[in-house]
Amino acid sequence: MNKNFATNRRSIRLPGFDYSEYGYYFVTICTYNREPLFGEIINGKIKLNDAGRIVFDEWNNTANIRKNVELDIFTVMPNHFHAIIKINRPVGANTPNEDRAYINTPNEDRAYINTPNEDRAYINTPLQSPKNNLGAIIRGFKSATTTKINLLLNSPGVPVWQRNYYEHIVREEDELNNIRQYILENPHSWVRDENNPKNF
Repeated sequence: MNKNFATNRRSIRLPGFDYSEYGYYFVTICTYNREPLFGEIINGKIKLNDAGRIVFDEWNNTANIRKNVELDIFTVMPNHFHAIIKINRPVGANTPNEDRAYINTPNEDRAYINTPNEDRAYINTPLQSPKNNLGAIIRGFKSATTTKINLLLNSPGVPVWQRNYYEHIVREEDELNNIRQYILENPHSWVRDENNPKNF
C-alpha cells in the first residue's frame, strides 16, 4: 500500500470542510503517549485484552448510537485504532454534486472485520447538527471508551487517548480499497509499524 496513509497523516482538520458531509473517512486514534493499552500482536494477529475489547465493542456501538453512520473495516492495535467510517446522507436528501466524486460501493464487496446491521433505519433529519459530524463521533467514542477503561483499571482521570486524531477524506474507490487493505494488514506489519514502541 502507499505508505502515505501511514506516514503522512495530518491531525489538523481541512479548513472550511463540513465533516458532517456524506462520504468515507479514514481515522486513526493513538493512545496517550502511544502506550500499548489494548493487547499484543501474536503471530501477526491482535490479541485484545479487556481494555481492547472495550474499544472494539464501543466502536461497534457507534452505529447504534448514530444512525447516520455506517462502519467499514477497522482494527484495534496495541496502542492505536484504525477505522473507515461512512457518514450517510439522511433519507430524502439531495444527491451530492457528481463532480465531488463521492464513493458508494456495494456492501457485498467489502471484507468486513465487523458486519454492520443492514436492517437499521438511518436518521431522516438533516445533517446540520454538530452532533452528526466526524469530530463529534470521535469525541463521543473516545469519551465512552475512556470512562469504561478507567473504571476497569480503577484509574479515574487518567488519559487513554491522545488529544487529537488523524483523519483522511477518502474520495476515490481505489484509495478506499487501498486503505482497507492497509487496515487488514496492519497486525501483520506491526514489527515495522511507526507506532510500535520498538520503532520509536
